[in-house]
Amino acid sequence: MLSVELHAHSSLSYDGRDPVDLMLEQAAAVGLDALAVTDHDELSASLEAAEKAEEYGLVGIPGMEISSAAGHVLALGVSERVPAGLSFAETLDRIREQGGVAVVPHPFQKSRSGVMANIGKSELAEADAIEVYNSRLLTGRGNRKARRFAERRGLPQTAGSDAHISEMVGQAVTRIDADERSAAGILDAIRDGRTTVEGKRTPWHVSFRQAAGGAKRRVKNRLGELL
Repeated sequence: MLSVELHAHSSLSYDGRDPVDLMLEQAAAVGLDALAVTDHDELSASLEAAEKAEEYGLVGIPGMEISSAAGHVLALGVSERVPAGLSFAETLDRIREQGGVAVVPHPFQKSRSGVMANIGKSELAEADAIEVYNSRLLTGRGNRKARRFAERRGLPQTAGSDAHISEMVGQAVTRIDADERSAAGILDAIRDGRTTVEGKRTPWHVSFRQAAGGAKRRVKNRLGELL
């Protein structure tokens, strides 16, 4: 069984803080086997992390968090950036065309671009997997709804820390019964539903600090664009 972080953001995300080396260090320090850096609508830092992962004794999984027209979708195992703004169905198609796995994070949390604000349950069921435990949800309601949905539809389940600072990498992990210790083996196991989830909620003061830091960086980036 492999312990894998499937949802974490580097400084390339508009609301992330730390470079990939710090994230890889944290992943190794907490005993993870693999890490997917999933920046918002960006891929280059994740590709860098995937290349460096072996130096830290880790498997690197390239990925990104795509802002589809319906909301956020995690693309795991992609090598080319999937554009933002596509429909939910086309976003899934673009991910699969690259041999990737489409995971829907925090689907029932509208305030964080959960897709269920804009699509129906039959469309959500087209995903390859559902993130049923997200550490950054302030209450457990959204996670419980996601788990019930995945269980009723027989969909594979994942977890993610949704870390925006390196210290939170590994707060929630997906335990994966992979045939081999590789990115391909991990992705195949997710598709097959050979997963279990475990984790703990991000402390509220850390969530607040991550959110505040992200807001500050967004303002700084916008000012930079104007100037």
